[in-house]
Amino acid sequence: MIGLVLAAALALVSPEPSAAALAPADLTPPRPEQLMAMPDALRQRFRQYVLSRGEKKSAHVDWVVDFLFRPEGLGMVYRHDATYTVAEAFQTRTANCLTFTLLTVALAREVGLEAYGQQIAKSLAWRREGNTIYRTIHVNAGIRVARRRLSVDVAWDQVIAGDPPEKISDARLFAHYYNNRSVELMEAGQLELARQHAEHSLALDPEYATSWSNAGVLQLRAGQLERAERDYRHALALDPTHAGALINLSAHYHRIGEHVRARPFIKRLASVQQRDPLHQFILALDFEKRGELRQAVTHLQRAIRLYDGEYRFHSGLARVYAQLGDARRAARALERARQLIVIAAGGVGHADTMQPEVPKGLTDGEPILRDE
Repeated sequence: MIGLVLAAALALVSPEPSAAALAPADLTPPRPEQLMAMPDALRQRFRQYVLSRGEKKSAHVDWVVDFLFRPEGLGMVYRHDATYTVAEAFQTRTANCLTFTLLTVALAREVGLEAYGQQIAKSLAWRREGNTIYRTIHVNAGIRVARRRLSVDVAWDQVIAGDPPEKISDARLFAHYYNNRSVELMEAGQLELARQHAEHSLALDPEYATSWSNAGVLQLRAGQLERAERDYRHALALDPTHAGALINLSAHYHRIGEHVRARPFIKRLASVQQRDPLHQFILALDFEKRGELRQAVTHLQRAIRLYDGEYRFHSGLARVYAQLGDARRAARALERARQLIVIAAGGVGHADTMQPEVPKGLTDGEPILRDE
């Protein structure tokens, strides 16, 4: 049963991790205060670029974004495995979404703006590497100017979000960094270094369920089955609906032959997924791929009932109706998708989102071990 649950979740696949994931010269965990520390050369270059353009505070947000991406600024390039500190990003000119967030927050604060990390806990992105499935959590930067809240997001048009962005503390943002590095190092077989990063993440934000679920996966990789079970259970004590921990714990019980103990967690997982529009969308994509179009319609309609505001749910429904030859319903679903795209482009009902033209990506891999 657990194998079927996980198989249904495999919709988005990314390339295998490269050796570049270990790019920092020193693989030991940096201190938290080092993550957003700005080198003098970066500070000087930024001040010359930004502060020379005037004193109007509201304009600084645009200048921060321009500095990040224009060739005369930093000319940053996206790379999915570039989980770097601000100093390392300046040196390499590469960053993933998490590091873009660290860099944006650091630069905005340098000119006196109120800036912070934001987290979208429910976002649609899964990838598989070997026997491990990852569900990713998206982060971006928030900036407040007077009464306006702006989001600077390099993946705005690639993320299907089940929740609006939530302001998070620096401790949670830094915990994401250590989580990312822990997962990258674990996949590279550097278990001791991965453990050190995981401990930093837990110390910074011990109430974050994902950190405990990830720590359980790391314990399992190290052959510490009892500790893995303990960490999964702790994650569920913090968040009883945490899908990753539910999958991991039920798979753990199946792996050791205690199938009866797995049943309540599988049942709880099914209940969570039944109420999750993103999971319903994944199921719909899977049914569409297999040519079971009526089933795809059922799950797309359920996703829309749970969350009507995502245009990709409606465009997916339009596509399936078109394959079924139902032109009237396809046109109606496509019109609803178009309306939502217009609303999103205008920022209606949401904080404004600044949308730089760069490659897209997600962050914070949450490993879920698959029972083959």
